[in-house]
Amino acid sequence: MHSGHLRTPVALRAPLAATALAFTAHIAPAGTWLPGVRRTFLPALAGLGDPDHVALTFDDGPDPRSTPHYLDLLDRLSVRATFFVLGESLRRYPELGHDIVRRGHELAVHGWTHSRPWLPAPGRDLREISRAAEEVRRISGVRPQWYRPPYGILTGGRWAGALRCGLRPVLWSAWGRDWAADATPEGVLRTVRGQLHGVGDTILLHDADLSGEDRWRPALGMLPDLVSGLRAEALTVGPLADHGLAPARRPG
Repeated sequence: MHSGHLRTPVALRAPLAATALAFTAHIAPAGTWLPGVRRTFLPALAGLGDPDHVALTFDDGPDPRSTPHYLDLLDRLSVRATFFVLGESLRRYPELGHDIVRRGHELAVHGWTHSRPWLPAPGRDLREISRAAEEVRRISGVRPQWYRPPYGILTGGRWAGALRCGLRPVLWSAWGRDWAADATPEGVLRTVRGQLHGVGDTILLHDADLSGEDRWRPALGMLPDLVSGLRAEALTVGPLADHGLAPARRPG
């Protein structure tokens, strides 16, 4: 019996190589999820803008159980923010989307659903991002500028889809881990403050909880202290539109 290395049949080598190449192109850009990578090599993707400004952003809404609480508090704090919304939620709650805009906030694209991109599907990515962007435009009356993928996983297909739709991908430089089951207002504030470096940071929080367990409350509870602390350092707090980042080029 002959022993030796098993060889891949010649007829299979090209399809396997093409599959491996497609998967690498799909997953390699997702390495930008690592904070050190994007801070060092892609500062705009990390949301680093005007050093005298901090961009306040929220993901996963709109949700009528939680988003109105954030809107009321932001009004009391005289702060405007950027809301990265899910297209399916915006379609379900259009009046809430209108209210976000009416109060002076900015709508941006978080995707159509909050899905994980396990396998390459650039056609699907483009369709879903385009659909969500059109829903944001329909509600806000203006074309959105920014895109942040669910979980911050910016695959090759999602990156290309965003650019095709005239959206600039923006992740974050500081987040509060406010979605964790054991999150508290004090802990979320401590986590955010520990990641701020005074270089024009972008903060990620959540105005909705997709688990249905009211995990949106800790971030709401820490916002007044966060905003007052930033203002005490002579920093302004506002949306990405005021953060000094150049928007993506419009397609065509």
